[in-house]
Amino acid sequence: MGKQERERTLKDNEAKAVVRLIRVSPQKLNLLAQLIRGKKVDRALADLTFSRKRIAKDVKKILESAIANAENNHGLDVDALVVAEAYVGKNLVLKRLRTRARGRSARILKPFAQMTVIVRQVEEPA
Repeated sequence: MGKQERERTLKDNEAKAVVRLIRVSPQKLNLLAQLIRGKKVDRALADLTFSRKRIAKDVKKILESAIANAENNHGLDVDALVVAEAYVGKNLVLKRLRTRARGRSARILKPFAQMTVIVRQVEEPA
């Protein structure tokens, strides 16, 4: 009596990786998602390696995880993978207070984001 297996939501030539609670604002993370969207995975990894953004290292790990899922879990060819989708969503927001003059306080918002990367195997034209 185990859990029933769910049907796969992706196509047979796709694999994905999801990471939650990334400590960066979704707006900043979306800049890197736009950078890799639609590119071949080797080109996207190269772009993330040499990006000057702090969070680029974490996005590279997400992309490598999606590539590993495609290769190990679904048996896809790594050389034919393309970043089909890369999208960002909001997650929780930590609310902190900072004391200000005259006994007042100001709110500091520390947002978290989540990112989903879907890679797809494409057939190269002969």
